[in-house]
Amino acid sequence: MNTTQLECFMAVADFLNFSRAAEHLRITQPAVSHQIKTLEDELGVHLFSRTSKNVRLTQEGHMFLQYAGEILKLTGISKARVKQCHAGQSVRLELGCRSAAELRLIRPALDRLRQEAPEVLPLLRLFPFSALDNLLAEGEIQMMFTFQEAAPRNSVYRELLRCPVVCVCRADHPLAAAEHLTLEKLKGAGRIAACRPPACPASLFAIQGQIVTANSPDQVIFCETQDVLFTLVEAGYAFAVIADFPQLRRPEFRYLPLDGYAPLSFGGAWRKGSRSPALRTFFTLLEESLQKST
Repeated sequence: MNTTQLECFMAVADFLNFSRAAEHLRITQPAVSHQIKTLEDELGVHLFSRTSKNVRLTQEGHMFLQYAGEILKLTGISKARVKQCHAGQSVRLELGCRSAAELRLIRPALDRLRQEAPEVLPLLRLFPFSALDNLLAEGEIQMMFTFQEAAPRNSVYRELLRCPVVCVCRADHPLAAAEHLTLEKLKGAGRIAACRPPACPASLFAIQGQIVTANSPDQVIFCETQDVLFTLVEAGYAFAVIADFPQLRRPEFRYLPLDGYAPLSFGGAWRKGSRSPALRTFFTLLEESLQKST
């Protein structure tokens, strides 16, 4: 059963004339007859009693008339509501992050986006593991934040920041008195908290690895996320080697440059050819907000 059949039935029931019903619907009379015939075949009853002189509704036709009108009315309401919903629908911008730090980093840009492009609704996905790569490849997110060395294959990468490699510790940690450090000074300097890729870039993990292998096992805490790592540093259990985001520095920590290592490139990655106008707007606002905060 379809709406064309129902519209033909309602028209014939109103006019009790196939020719006038066809004129009203602006289709041919044979087309009307065909729709009525297929509807009757589906229902298994005759809806009209037809002679060469007149057309009348059968008892079954009268009964079906009350339902056909309601079905068409409901169909019309459904179409109108769906169109209304589509017309007023926000432009969605799906973004992927791996840590709460990344969420804090983009918050000022999101605030500006809300004010300058209110039609755009950001949807944030937080996954510490490689699931973000799959979400980007499948089009579930439009952009993910990543270090350049960990950007997914076949993606477009654009840098936002250069992040120095530093040692982070509490202000009362024995390392805190130094102005800068070397890798050798960190070996045997106490308990270290470390993350594995993709929670941290592979090059940073390699630096951590040199310290880890120089320490006894009880002096190493492996963390699944950067948030866990920072919690342990904050509680005084360990120091850590991280890629530093100056915009997110916390006053209770000491950030000590690690000599001999170049800053790491951090930015956004998206699929080739998938950079939407909403993403362009947000990325521009993000660049501006990060430049102001440096």
